[in-house]
Amino acid sequence: MASYMNRIRTSNLTIIVADHGLDYSELLSAGQYKEKYRADMIQWGESKRLEDPGFFCRLAICGATQPVWIVSDCRRMSDLQWFWKEYPQQCVSVRVEASEQTRTQRGWKFTAGVDDAESECGLDQGVKFDRTVNNDGDAALLEEQLEGLLSLAKERSQ
Repeated sequence: MASYMNRIRTSNLTIIVADHGLDYSELLSAGQYKEKYRADMIQWGESKRLEDPGFFCRLAICGATQPVWIVSDCRRMSDLQWFWKEYPQQCVSVRVEASEQTRTQRGWKFTAGVDDAESECGLDQGVKFDRTVNNDGDAALLEEQLEGLLSLAKERSQ
């Protein structure tokens, strides 16, 4: 089964790097370099979305021709709404969750003004996802959940 995968964030970062001369690989990390620019990147992305809510969504799928697309890292209701409107029959929304404890063990540390912004928690309430995947470190459970998604993708691509 041919599939296409892209992240909303990748589209966002590609433009930021080109416009501001930043290091792309460092922005993908969880290190200090990313944290130094994170608030500014969020603000820039929000201003682009206010101008055009589908801007980053269209970039994420530009050139995709495969029967199955995985567009990850949707972080705002406007992202989901755009896909639901443009592809109402094809969309399956999947939320990936991990506990705060697991996230902390993986290096996450809460930053006020950033981690409580819409870009980080805008989909935490009021959204009915089609599927939820728990990513707390139980490999067998994760495998089972991903197999279910793979079966759904195969079914939908026929």
